[in-house]
Order: sequence, then C-alpha cells, then structure tokens
Amino acid sequence: MRKMLNVLYITHPEAYISKDGENVVVKIDGSEKFRTPVHLLEGIVMFGYLGASPALLGLCVEKGVAVSLLTEHGKHLATVQGSPKGNVLLRRKQYRWADEEIETTKLASMFITGKIANCREVLRRYLSDYGDNEDGEIKKVYQLMAQYISKLRTVPALEEIRGIEGEVARKYFSVFDSLIVNQKDHFFMRGRNRRPPLDNVNALLSFLYSLLLHEARSSLDTVGLDAFVGFLHRDKPGRQGLALDLMEELRPYMVDRLVLSLINRQQLTGKDFVQKETGGVIMKENARKTVLEAWQNRKREEITHPFLNEKIPIGLLPYVQALLLARYLRGDLDNYPPYLWR
Repeated sequence: MRKMLNVLYITHPEAYISKDGENVVVKIDGSEKFRTPVHLLEGIVMFGYLGASPALLGLCVEKGVAVSLLTEHGKHLATVQGSPKGNVLLRRKQYRWADEEIETTKLASMFITGKIANCREVLRRYLSDYGDNEDGEIKKVYQLMAQYISKLRTVPALEEIRGIEGEVARKYFSVFDSLIVNQKDHFFMRGRNRRPPLDNVNALLSFLYSLLLHEARSSLDTVGLDAFVGFLHRDKPGRQGLALDLMEELRPYMVDRLVLSLINRQQLTGKDFVQKETGGVIMKENARKTVLEAWQNRKREEITHPFLNEKIPIGLLPYVQALLLARYLRGDLDNYPPYLWR
C-alpha cells in the first residue's frame, strides 16, 4: 500500500518557492517562512499568481512531485510533472476501452452509482439527526436516489447515465441548503454555480473540489493511468476526464460532508469571504488556512475500506480507487468497485 505523503498548499499572493538542496523553501518578501524535504511531499498546489524557481520545478519533476497551478477561485490552470508512470500497455488498454461503448457505459454506471449512493448517505445522516423537523423534501430526494441506483443496474446508454447524474445532482443541491443548520444568513445555497462561485457555500465547495481533483489526478498518474482520458467525462482539450470520473463517487464523502461540518460547527463565518466586483466570491487567506487544516486533518482519519476490508487513511481513498480501476482494466477484477460510504 502506498504511504500517504503531504501536499504543500501555497495561498499567500506574495509567496515564492525555491530549491535548497533537497528541500522546498517558501519565501515571502525574501524572508524564509517554511521549508520541508521534498521526499515528504506528493504534491504542491499553488493558488493565485505565485512564483517558483526553475530549479525547484526540476527537482519536483525528478522526485515525482506534481505542482498544480490554480486560480484564486480554484480553477485548474496547469500541472507540472514528470514522465508518465506505469506500464504503457495499461494506458493503451484505457484508450481502447474509452472508445468501446460497452466498457465505457459500464464504468460510467459504476462511477455514478457510487456518487448517488454517497449523496444519499449525506441525506440519510441528516435525516437521522434532524428528520423530525424535516418538511419531507429531503426524504423525497433520498427515496428518488434509490430508484436511480436501481435503474443504473441495468447499465443504460451513456447519455442516459449522464442524464441521471445531472438530474440527481440538481435534486441533491436543491435540498443542500436544508442541510445547513447554522449561520443561515451567511451560508445558503440556491443551486450549484461556479466559475466563479456566487455565494459562500459554492465558493467553499469549488475550493475543496479543486483540492480533490489534484488528489485524483496525482493518484491516477501514480498507478499509470491517463487522467485526461475519461469514460463518463469525454475528451475535451484541457479537461482531466478520468480524474473527474474518479472524483464523482468521492465528492459527497470527502468534500460535501466537510463543507457542512465547517459551516454547522461555525469554524468559518461570513466574515471569511469576500465578494469581488465581478460578483464572484472567494475566501480570505486565513479562511483558506482553516479549510486546508481541516482538509489535512480529515485525510489523516482512518476508515475500513469496504472492498479491501483494510484500514486506510481517508487521504488514500483516491489512490485506492485509482488502483482498483487499474486492476479492473488489467483484468484482475471482474468489475470496478466504487467506494460506498457506510
């Protein structure tokens, strides 16, 4: 099993990262603020316009540390990494299957089955805690999701799977606002929006989804798969199709639940966000640090993986699912088992 390493997140707009021997050094206004040995890192994520020395980028490429550049909203701009890992035969198999309707549809169905089941678990936990005060809409969506999971067992056409995913996402986010039980004046949701996010909740979701995308891409690269060639998400220049596929089943468990906890436990407040002239909402730097700390703590928590029946840190979930996907493509598994939150 892969060892879970750290991800270095750079959020300060004046930060510059450089190389000192085998160390990554972070400086602000020429003053050193942080350093760490490169072998302790699996990735570096930089938000906003920041600087990095060519020597540092070369060291990261040599050591297999992916460096991702994101906007302040969390939109992916670029990733610097070394040559692809793994057996080229695995990637050739991935490319062939991506062009085969039967295999593409089968995998897309499994990704979305995992997503719906885990969204349903988010709602179930709310109903368990607050069901007596619920007006019934969440229960309706919860029951509807069970029907869609049953429908997916027949492995319908790819466009039908996409239609189901879109409908479930719309229904799910239509009741997401009801899952927020504190700070309703500052945290509310009137539907999912992004590029840019237009409210505090969407800003928080987009930020954390960007972190999860980095984890998914890094995990796929580690097992030798091409993050840009997906099954549910089809080819589009610059789109990390397979990383987005892998994210679907993990979003509710790794991100949505954390967002609700940060808000309902009042670890963030309305003062932690600012609306720009363009209408987009972003988090302030201190709020990003709070979210990143919560994200890292969440990744360290251990769970028993339902398929492997082994204890793993939550942060290894993207890697484990990427590994299971690679094993399925190689023919070592009869089917791809999505992660199902219990």
